[in-house]
Amino acid sequence: MIISASRRTDIPAFFSEWFIKRIEAQYAYVRNPMNIHQISKINLTPNIVDCIVFWSKNPKPIISKLDVLNNYMYYFQFTLNAYKDDLETNLPSLDDRIQTFQILSELIGKQRVIWRYDPIILNNQYSINWHIEKFEYIANQLQNNTEKVTISFIDLYPKISNNIKGQAICELSYDQKNIIAKNLSEIAHSHRLKIDTCAEDIDLSAYGIDHARCIDDKLIAKLLDCSIDAVKDKNQRLECGCVTSIDLGLYNTCQNGCTYCYANHYAAIRKRNFEAYDPNSPLLCSQVTELDKITERKVKSQRNIQLSLFNYRYHTP
Repeated sequence: MIISASRRTDIPAFFSEWFIKRIEAQYAYVRNPMNIHQISKINLTPNIVDCIVFWSKNPKPIISKLDVLNNYMYYFQFTLNAYKDDLETNLPSLDDRIQTFQILSELIGKQRVIWRYDPIILNNQYSINWHIEKFEYIANQLQNNTEKVTISFIDLYPKISNNIKGQAICELSYDQKNIIAKNLSEIAHSHRLKIDTCAEDIDLSAYGIDHARCIDDKLIAKLLDCSIDAVKDKNQRLECGCVTSIDLGLYNTCQNGCTYCYANHYAAIRKRNFEAYDPNSPLLCSQVTELDKITERKVKSQRNIQLSLFNYRYHTP
């Protein structure tokens, strides 16, 4: 089983204490986003959890707690943009976040910290040349601290329309995507970084850009030194290459304040949920009520130990 922590909210930035307590308790409850009174109990024992994938824009609060995860494999999807507080209202400065990236990489290894430069947004303030300049600045700072950068282009979901009103943000054209991709690819490769796209249907292979698997069974297999029996996640978009995982997060809880975010689009609900945060609760930003039904989810390790032993026996010198 692979744990995603989390596409729905920034657990490392705001809920690291809760997450660590869940690891120590070796289980967590998760509400079904489509049926809030349906709760799954998730087994978090090390023999079941093959890998934890953290998603964060500021994982600094969890770094001091990572010793608790010594029996677990994990890696970070670390989003590092250069937008100002008109788009990302509650983040530390860019240089502070770059420093956090470098510290994390030095602690756990550059293979386990993936740089995300996404979403790419164009308007009157953020031009193509602006992105090229900022991307090159960040790449220069991180070239020794990661092996890969993942990019994506803004998706204008209907639910975020009110949040971005008045900012002149539009979908990028085919030509704009190609111009950006060509330039960012040249910068990435000049800094010895692999580059791919997250959930994009556009073919950018001419620039050496692949399609990403952010929940990446190949990377996990490499980190664990054994095969992983994982399949594509059918709950994600068609263009998404991720394999299946279980997400521990809750929508409308993240406090980063990104106006373009699909996961946090109702300010009042986000405020109410955050006020309900209790690090001792098995549920994130919630408590179990008499209306809830708890079901233990059937989970198992996806590690193929036999194949690993075969490779060791027949392919080592």
